[in-house]
Amino acid sequence: MIQKQSTPTGLAISLLCACALPGMSAYAQAMNPDAPPPSSNSQSVAAMKARTRHNGIWKWAVPPTKMNGMFDDHDPIGLVAGKLIPADCSFNWTDPDTHNLYCFTSATSLVYFLDSPQIYLAQAEKTWRALKGKPSNAR
Repeated sequence: MIQKQSTPTGLAISLLCACALPGMSAYAQAMNPDAPPPSSNSQSVAAMKARTRHNGIWKWAVPPTKMNGMFDDHDPIGLVAGKLIPADCSFNWTDPDTHNLYCFTSATSLVYFLDSPQIYLAQAEKTWRALKGKPSNAR
């Protein structure tokens, strides 16, 4: 029997979907507060009322202090596309080889990056040097 091995990307996507679905239903309820709650028992009514106090979907955690990521806290996937997209480091990744911190603007960008981190880092470094006017090192 052949077992399918889960990839880090597949696991990350599963976790993101599991976390986003409850937030989406709360957002839908907040958009129409007169709609009846999905369940009539008191626990879910109280939970729905607590959720409807918040409008929109918020990031899970924003760093309490300024984090210093590579590329002056710009998203590496943005750099690969040739754009300087600033990130607040609430989504980040540390390279296990160099221990450098990289900041991302969204979880989607991070998951996309994790498919081939070394390839994206090489492309981002090349673009970073071109955008900053530094000569590229030949490897």
